[in-house]
Amino acid sequence: MKMKWAILSDVHGNLEAFQAVVKDLRQEGVERIALLGDLVGYGADPHECISLLRELTELVVAGNHDYGAVGLTDISYFNPVAKAAILWTGRKLSEENKALLRRLLLVRQVEGITFVHATPNDPDQWNYIFTIPEAEAGFRALVGELAFIGHSHSPVVLAKEQGGRVTAFEKKEVTLQKGIRYIINVGSVGQPRDGNPKAAYGLYDQASRKYLLKRVPYDIHAAQKKIMRAGLPPYLAQRLSVGA
Repeated sequence: MKMKWAILSDVHGNLEAFQAVVKDLRQEGVERIALLGDLVGYGADPHECISLLRELTELVVAGNHDYGAVGLTDISYFNPVAKAAILWTGRKLSEENKALLRRLLLVRQVEGITFVHATPNDPDQWNYIFTIPEAEAGFRALVGELAFIGHSHSPVVLAKEQGGRVTAFEKKEVTLQKGIRYIINVGSVGQPRDGNPKAAYGLYDQASRKYLLKRVPYDIHAAQKKIMRAGLPPYLAQRLSVGA
């Protein structure tokens, strides 16, 4: 059955952004929702974001911040700001919500689509796809023709023809061509880093094979105030204004 998907990633405890995206995707009439990890970390509302997730979908994969908050991945490589936020998050989470994060798988595959937080290859290493060689490694490990990823907080479409090189482009709307494989980064709901502070998520219509990157405004000031009141590092509030 071909469906209309909403693909979200990197909410990072930003309830205002998450709520705005959920309102938008409901207006789009989506039939399935996937979340590509990092539901928590950085933002001040981990519990509320997990509660909203429970209402939306069970199709969720783990991100490094999700696992980091519950001790399932090493956080020694996190920068000081990220580490402070994830330690704060771990202290705030209820045992029920910790159990939910511990149950998350690294990769899910549904109807030929791969959903993973970081990369199709070695998903537990939390690597990024920033270069063509890194993209090539992802395509070599990819099962099927399409994967959706997050992690870098920067949306991009990677395409590879059989025997051809990887091409990367940042178009808002793309029609996926048969015979070409794709790895699509849907950006970040809660902490965009591509210079656009609006929340980002992806829409994919399996019938038309059209992918659309959506950008949604939200109450950034309210999210910033919560971060500051929680005693989290001020930089986490400041960066939301500029999408960095």
